[in-house]
Amino acid sequence: MKVTRHAKIFELIATRDIETQEELAEELKKSGMNVTQATVSRDIKELKLIKVLSSSGNYKYATINQAENNISNKLVNIFTQSVVNVENVDNFVIIKTLSGSASAAAEAIDSLRFEGIAGTIAGDNTIFVLVRTQEQAITITQRMKKMIKE
Repeated sequence: MKVTRHAKIFELIATRDIETQEELAEELKKSGMNVTQATVSRDIKELKLIKVLSSSGNYKYATINQAENNISNKLVNIFTQSVVNVENVDNFVIIKTLSGSASAAAEAIDSLRFEGIAGTIAGDNTIFVLVRTQEQAITITQRMKKMIKE
């Protein structure tokens, strides 16, 4: 019963904006699962659900992975809005950003986990990305250029 209930909870929070334990309990009851608010509270703790801001401006339950994806999407948006140029020099990718935006864009790069990146260093408007091979650096440069053009 517990495994089925947990699966249903994941399904519900993925398809609906559920703000409270009471709402979640009500949705479970509609699905034929007789639960108490206390049971739902324990399930939320066991499943490590968190509350995140929904697109409507209210809070909703989400998994940690959903929250990380939401943050990653925001960081990608910051990257695409702040980067003005990307170029490749040997094993380095050099990225020029709007003034004061380099650290946020570098955080986005780190969150995207490009294969081959050894590390990033951000200044005020420039990011140096050390890549393990020149081929990987070329690939990453192309991907970043494509990101800022879209």
